[in-house]
Amino acid sequence: MKLGLVMMASGFSERFGGNKLFYPVEGKTLMERAMDACPPTLFSRAVVVSQYDELLELAADRGYLPLPNLHPEEGQSESIRMGLSFLGDCAGVAFAVCDQPWLTRGSVKALIAAFRLHPEDITALSFAGQRGNPVIFPRSLFPELSALSGDVGGGAVIRAHSDRLRLVEVSSPRELEDLDTPL
Repeated sequence: MKLGLVMMASGFSERFGGNKLFYPVEGKTLMERAMDACPPTLFSRAVVVSQYDELLELAADRGYLPLPNLHPEEGQSESIRMGLSFLGDCAGVAFAVCDQPWLTRGSVKALIAAFRLHPEDITALSFAGQRGNPVIFPRSLFPELSALSGDVGGGAVIRAHSDRLRLVEVSSPRELEDLDTPL
């Protein structure tokens, strides 16, 4: 079963006050930590969508296909469309944000394993029943994801298909925390 990964790294980090993906946490930048948790070796193909040349270079060095986002002002939906345009033949595509410094590779592996068992479900990491990221969407929902517009992510598709949502619990709520302000 072919699985793809879209690392969404095109945001403006307005609340953070600068590009947070270069912010170091415990000796590694947020982007490096995201790539460690979601390495391309876990997927058939993995892309990084970003407006930042330095992140795209890092992505290429780490084995991801770098996709330059020329329209980051269009929000999350542009990154989703771009990723799906390269991964549309996959049975499922995982979408990961890059500002969860404590996400572990083990949790990502558990997410993939759960999706492989139920490939028609939307599979997401969670803690205490609260959905987080990453999320894997089955191919049957790619058209709906591609139709999103503006700064809207996959949450709209998840809400429309809540009966198909399968949660995979992580061991600590910290894994799902987004870093929106400097530590």
